[in-house]
Amino acid sequence: MVKAIVCTKLGGLDTLELRDIVIPEPGPGEIRIRTRAAGINFPDSLQIAGTYQHKATPPFVPGMEVAGDVEACGPGVAAFKPGDRVFATTGTGGYAEAVVTKAAWAMRMPARMSYVQGAGFPVTYGTSHLALKYRAALKAGETLLVLGAGGGVGVTAVETGKLMGARVIAAARGADKLAIAKDHGADDLIDYAAEDMRERVKSLTGGRGADVIYDPVGGDAFDTGLRCIAWEGRILVIGFASGRIAQAPTNIVLVKNIAVLGFAWSTYRTHKPAVFADSYRELLAWFEAGKLTSHVSFTYPLADARIALATLLGRKSTGKIVLTT
Repeated sequence: MVKAIVCTKLGGLDTLELRDIVIPEPGPGEIRIRTRAAGINFPDSLQIAGTYQHKATPPFVPGMEVAGDVEACGPGVAAFKPGDRVFATTGTGGYAEAVVTKAAWAMRMPARMSYVQGAGFPVTYGTSHLALKYRAALKAGETLLVLGAGGGVGVTAVETGKLMGARVIAAARGADKLAIAKDHGADDLIDYAAEDMRERVKSLTGGRGADVIYDPVGGDAFDTGLRCIAWEGRILVIGFASGRIAQAPTNIVLVKNIAVLGFAWSTYRTHKPAVFADSYRELLAWFEAGKLTSHVSFTYPLADARIALATLLGRKSTGKIVLTT
């Protein structure tokens, strides 16, 4: 038996309970990980509410990324052995002292990567890297506008875009979040709580607009982004942290020759696993070279998962929040 946070029914954070659960033996192609830390992600709250695209049926354990030690390997697993330090994505099950996941969804952690860093690495860095490099084909010298640039995926998009040679404009709400974006490589900053984002982007780009817009926010931020995007620009739909799913007026899409690109990172695990693995290899090479600085603003013990999620939903964090066991 291990301790786990269980979603007892779909709804709010009050549906979460700390319980003892049984972790099964890993099946073919699977590994069991003794969890040392688990990342908190906005989609976790959507799964708990029952509004995420990948539905989970209660009772279930939320959590889609962990770092820890391999405890056991199922039949057919040759890439890992017990004792290996790994981070992994899990779909669900991460908010627990142990979890079973597919071996193909795990990667060995560099020696210099802590469990806390590892738990905050796969989803946010994986999302930003694949979205910018593979989906939007961001090129060196282009201008990248990152919305929600102080949040979990936002900070990693700033770092990734900068490493890819783009000029990065970071947009976020408040000086504290923008300071984090600046520390991670942003060239220019926009506080969209106090400034007209459209006018600032136009001013910063000589009226041209941003070539690529990375949008995990949706709502009003998406609407404004469409009005400060360059001709033949690309806007990446990453998520809807604002709570409103925006609708793209196709007359703007037509007149500006722009592309609105949907991006669901987790689907690459099954549809294009080689692309998924290659993305991690490049990211880990950057980390080992000291080019990525995985930013975790809060850590909480596993039992305080409700508090951790409330901190995220209350927009009180920058970068990542991580649970520790």
